[in-house]
Amino acid sequence: MPTGDDDNHGDPPPEEEEDDAGYGDVAVGGGLFSVPGYEWADVAALGRDVAGRAVRVRGAAHAVRAVGRRVAFLVLRQGSSTVQCVVGGGGGGGGGGDAGVARFAAGLSRESVVDVAGVVSLPREPARGTTQQEVEIQVKKLYCISKATPNLPISVDDAARSEEDVAKAKAAGEQLVHVGQDKRLDFRVIDLRTPANQAIFRVQCEIENVSLASTRPKLIGGSSEGGAAVFKLDYNGQPACLAQSPQLHKQMAICGGFERVFEVGPVFRAEDSNTHRHLCEFVGLDMEMAIKDHYFEVCDVVDRLFVAMFDHLNKNCAKELEAMNRQYPFKPLSLHYQHFKFVQTNRLFISYLPKTLHIEYDEGIRMLKEAGVHVEAMGDLNTEAKKKLGELVQAKYDTDFYMLCRYPSAVRPFYTMPCSDDPRYSNSFDVFVRGEEIISGAQRVHVPEVLSRQAEARGIDVGSIAAYVDAFRYGAPPHGGFGVGLERVVMLFCGLGNIRKASLFPRDPRRLNP
Repeated sequence: MPTGDDDNHGDPPPEEEEDDAGYGDVAVGGGLFSVPGYEWADVAALGRDVAGRAVRVRGAAHAVRAVGRRVAFLVLRQGSSTVQCVVGGGGGGGGGGDAGVARFAAGLSRESVVDVAGVVSLPREPARGTTQQEVEIQVKKLYCISKATPNLPISVDDAARSEEDVAKAKAAGEQLVHVGQDKRLDFRVIDLRTPANQAIFRVQCEIENVSLASTRPKLIGGSSEGGAAVFKLDYNGQPACLAQSPQLHKQMAICGGFERVFEVGPVFRAEDSNTHRHLCEFVGLDMEMAIKDHYFEVCDVVDRLFVAMFDHLNKNCAKELEAMNRQYPFKPLSLHYQHFKFVQTNRLFISYLPKTLHIEYDEGIRMLKEAGVHVEAMGDLNTEAKKKLGELVQAKYDTDFYMLCRYPSAVRPFYTMPCSDDPRYSNSFDVFVRGEEIISGAQRVHVPEVLSRQAEARGIDVGSIAAYVDAFRYGAPPHGGFGVGLERVVMLFCGLGNIRKASLFPRDPRRLNP
């Protein structure tokens, strides 16, 4: 891998802060932090047109090679794209010096998730072996976000090798590692990172966008949410259950190198909940994504997605909404413009804001207590409290669609990331409309030791989710996501009052036919 050209274009990179060595391991606590002066960039977008730009990229350490004591070459992989990063050589390391940062880079285990901040430059020769051959990054800062275990069960290069290449090598008297199908599936998280698998499942995703098909498994070996509310069955002599959610496998897909994962598919809950808003089987709309600076990035996706969805329904489904309203009268959920003033008691509709309102859990608790509602300290909100809070939010902020953030850790699932400033709280949120929960989401724990500890604390058999926990031992980026029931969205948007109206063939604790 050749060194880069020192003749960069554009503005010089920002000066290093005196107390920042410019490289090292990031302490456990979410892996989210800012690097002033460097803009996030996608590896696939790096080309000659961005030469001279100060960028920050996050990806996997695909390959590392040291050249002497002061220079190392790091190939960074993001999805199916790769770029060469030049570490040291007069270009990086901050106060630690070239030798220090080069030594740190050379010691990175393959597949570790790293952050590179540096300047895009044009190499003297094409950076062979990378997809972005016309450019390289002169590294100024290098941080390890998540260490992969040094001895990987399979390597991405070996898994990417074709059977034809193995056969040709054997005929020539050479020995190349061949990864068999069973071993690939045993370590699928790593296998998914090969260019071929990235391409296969991106093509499949395009098909899913048209057919709304589901890819995450619905038959699993253990509970995906914790607790006993699962439908148990025999799977060829093995105990199994129907998946409560695609949660665990969404996260494993993120670990497999996919920046964002979307799921539309059936979800099964064995809860004995005979309410107006629960079903034993429903269609789940789920999303998981790698996050960079803050878990509010997930909230922003929820905001844009659902505001756009509501706008679309109001614009394109007016006749259908009118037909429903004739049989099941309801107040439409409409976009609210700040300059309009309404008489609260005579409103013929309820509203949502162009930018969804965020409220912290503690503020919501204060609002309820001030209204005389008894709520348990650091506890979850019951149905009545949620309904009342919706009324209070509507009266104070003039919106019926809002997010409640930073829930106590004790009331969230075991895989929820605790807040770095106070672990009693979590990087989580719920979204409400008409005083009822419609969406739940959070940043997930990507540190296997923390994940195991929190699962044990919830009474979950860690052995039953070993494959899930182990997925984070091979390098995992900070990530988060959310889930929502399709039927509940329809029920609450249309004010139907009962989720069974929104299900074609509802399945509740008492109904199995037709």
